[in-house]
Amino acid sequence: MDRIRLDMHMHTEYSRDSRVALASFAELARKAELGAVCITDHDTIEGGLRLREMNTGLQVIVGEEITTADGELVGLYLEKRVAPGLTADHTIDLIHEQGGLAYVPHPFSRNRRRHLRRPVLERVAPMLDVVEVFNAREVASSSNVRALEFARVHDLPGGVGSDSHRSIEIGRAYVDVAPFVGPEELLVALREGKVTGTLSGFAIHVRTWVDIGRKFMRTRVARLRSTAR
Repeated sequence: MDRIRLDMHMHTEYSRDSRVALASFAELARKAELGAVCITDHDTIEGGLRLREMNTGLQVIVGEEITTADGELVGLYLEKRVAPGLTADHTIDLIHEQGGLAYVPHPFSRNRRRHLRRPVLERVAPMLDVVEVFNAREVASSSNVRALEFARVHDLPGGVGSDSHRSIEIGRAYVDVAPFVGPEELLVALREGKVTGTLSGFAIHVRTWVDIGRKFMRTRVARLRSTAR
């Protein structure tokens, strides 16, 4: 039976800190030999919905990296945006109400401020569906090791994501799984998946911070010009 390369954590131009244009996303994913992708833009599902509507040949799972009051949490298989700023517990409930999966990204990250902390993780562990056990944007491999240990202790399937914000990151991490349809089959497939990935390195974060600054300045200039008219 054929296997599928699945990247479970990806960003498009609909994220404030990503430079990956939706028009070129599918070609980049195919070059990386990905068969399925989870589009997890920050606090929006617009990019995922639009990519799903396009004739790309990819299996597209619409997701959202939600900025909760407790840290970042990903919802997969969403049809409606989940509002940011709610508690992790409430956010998980809203994801499940849609029939979606609650997926914790980079739970033990050393280079991000907005991840769920250990007390919150332990509290919501019974409500979770997937834990990201490999994130290519971690600066320390030990962060991924700790995530894998957490997933094993709580008997949760492991997810894998490039966390791509730039085109060069696409394909840097993925999980090789059996074909699946829908959230329940995905959970089964992940338990037998094979993790592949390499870390992107610290420099990629510097580039992202520069991109955020450029986007901010472009938006500010556009507003000033509009006001001046």
